[in-house]
Amino acid sequence: MEPGTQPLKRCGCGTPTEKCPDLPRTIVPADVNPDATLVFDVRREADFAASNEIIPGAMWKNPDKIDAWIGALPLTLDVMIYCVRGGGVSNSVVDRLQAAGVKARYIEGGIEAYKAAGGKVVTK
Repeated sequence: MEPGTQPLKRCGCGTPTEKCPDLPRTIVPADVNPDATLVFDVRREADFAASNEIIPGAMWKNPDKIDAWIGALPLTLDVMIYCVRGGGVSNSVVDRLQAAGVKARYIEGGIEAYKAAGGKVVTK
């Protein structure tokens, strides 16, 4: 790659903008506003059951059953997802959602980083 050039986004466009269909995959915890987007908790079933906390307004979706719920998600709204630490679960769910045309991103570091950044949680 030549100096000064940026890599192409996955959509293949050479000039990514806010309208680019492949926006960034992550959102930093301090920038999370659960009131401005759909929020889905995609922690594995055991992790979700073991915790008594959830981001206000979030809905739990079983990542192992994504085929059952992916088709019901809106393509016109921003979707934010999180797992425990923002690792493999969030990555795989974002891959599937973006491939289906959902404008999805995940919280870097998951719910743990969100709480560490001062994000509010509620008892579920």
